[in-house]
Amino acid sequence: MQRPDESMAMIDISKKGNVERVATVSGSIKLKSSTVEKLKSGNIKKGDVLGCAETAAILAVKKTPDMIPLCHPISIEAVKVDFSIGESDINATVSVKSIGKTGVEMDALHGLSVALLTIWDMVKSEEKDETGNYPHTWIEKIRVDKKEKG
Repeated sequence: MQRPDESMAMIDISKKGNVERVATVSGSIKLKSSTVEKLKSGNIKKGDVLGCAETAAILAVKKTPDMIPLCHPISIEAVKVDFSIGESDINATVSVKSIGKTGVEMDALHGLSVALLTIWDMVKSEEKDETGNYPHTWIEKIRVDKKEKG
């Protein structure tokens, strides 16, 4: 536990060398199968769900140090976002590449989380029950699949 006289600190990475770093993360959002069918046929009121979620993921990756206080700002060299649609879920994968002194897994996790939240936002009118709740909707299995350095 942190003592009151201790302050938070960003880790000093100044002596590290620049190397290529890649992180791949994944997760999914559970939806009603009727929502997934509407998404597949392009009948979601808010528009292109996966296109919007992809853009949101890329923007989130680039803004990670603005949202997670002790993350270092890094140079993002590439972001790749992929979706696969199941019967009642959407699986997302985000890969981030950087050449720098620190890893990119937090940036990738941030992008993935925002992508899944964007999907939820865009389909929420389909997912709500008569009380305004979301009993069939949840985000799960967010994890780091792979980290590479060098």
